[in-house]
Amino acid sequence: MISNLFAILLQHLALKLGIATGRDLAQACRDHFSRPVGIGLWLLAEIAIAACDLAEVIGSAIALNLLFGLPIVVGVLITSLDVLLLLYLQNKGFQLLERVVASLIFLIIGCFGYELLVSKPAIAEVVVGLVPHVDIVTNPGMLYIAIGILGATVMPHNLYLHSSIVQTRDFGRTDVGRQSAIKFATIDSTVSLFLAFFINAAILILSASAFHFSGNQQVADITDAHRLLEPILGVKLAGILFAVALLASGQNSTLTGTLAGQIVMEGFLNLRIKPWIRRLVTRLLAIVPALVIAILYGERGTSELLVFSQVILSLQLSFAVVPLVQFTSDKAKMGRFVNPGWLKVLSWAVAALIMGLNGYLLWDTVV
Repeated sequence: MISNLFAILLQHLALKLGIATGRDLAQACRDHFSRPVGIGLWLLAEIAIAACDLAEVIGSAIALNLLFGLPIVVGVLITSLDVLLLLYLQNKGFQLLERVVASLIFLIIGCFGYELLVSKPAIAEVVVGLVPHVDIVTNPGMLYIAIGILGATVMPHNLYLHSSIVQTRDFGRTDVGRQSAIKFATIDSTVSLFLAFFINAAILILSASAFHFSGNQQVADITDAHRLLEPILGVKLAGILFAVALLASGQNSTLTGTLAGQIVMEGFLNLRIKPWIRRLVTRLLAIVPALVIAILYGERGTSELLVFSQVILSLQLSFAVVPLVQFTSDKAKMGRFVNPGWLKVLSWAVAALIMGLNGYLLWDTVV
């Protein structure tokens, strides 16, 4: 819940920056910072995109394994073919891409919504669980997972992406037109993120209701979850829908990750390359570590790598959030759309909390 609220706030700042200034976050960084700082921020953004792509490769490969019995290594190699799918969709226009993304999201919602219904979670305890407990910070294992959830929810490259795609909307290039565009884009973004919240929460609630209270607390792996869902819930479709949702989420993230990669490269470096080359490079960077882990450690290793990739996303988050808050709080850049006092305080507090949690995790891991 808190990660989602952070995402709503930061996506609002990102779209406001794009609409008010006509520059996306990557371009704004290139304008504001020195060349070496800009290159550093670009490299960190690329690491975040590669980490996200790594998760997509592994998630899709595991889904293909669950649905068709394909070995993880073969599944990893097959995921490289989604370059062709993306190129086809990009050639058909941005609106088709948006429709495909929306369709995949509703497919995932349908799968997990059905599984939630048949798992019959304890609603009162779910509501209580929306409030975080102190042991999330004091327990290193819980903190690691929580940071992974933060990275998976507030993806740093999505801030670059969102600040760019809002500029493709049709709105008047006047203060009144920009104000209206910010308002409706915020509503659009908030609704989308609450749909994402339902999906993310459903995964945790389904895990707790299906496994924890049935004496299967040892289930901490996607393949175990898939194998046990049908016998525990007593529904034949349960395992299949779980795998379908996993495959859809992997393909969905592939589309947004690729678009973000192009925006980051063009924004920071003012460099345009062919989309298929950009996609191929990003995918190869993800395939190599995924293949190595799959060959050496099998399914268990890929599942651990999946969580680790999301922790990397969270660790990169501060390097996108701090410039975003800085720029949207600067009257010289934003004009009348500058963050009001209360929003400045709230935004810097969120940035500080993200930095603090990530710093504490690093310190706890090293020490």
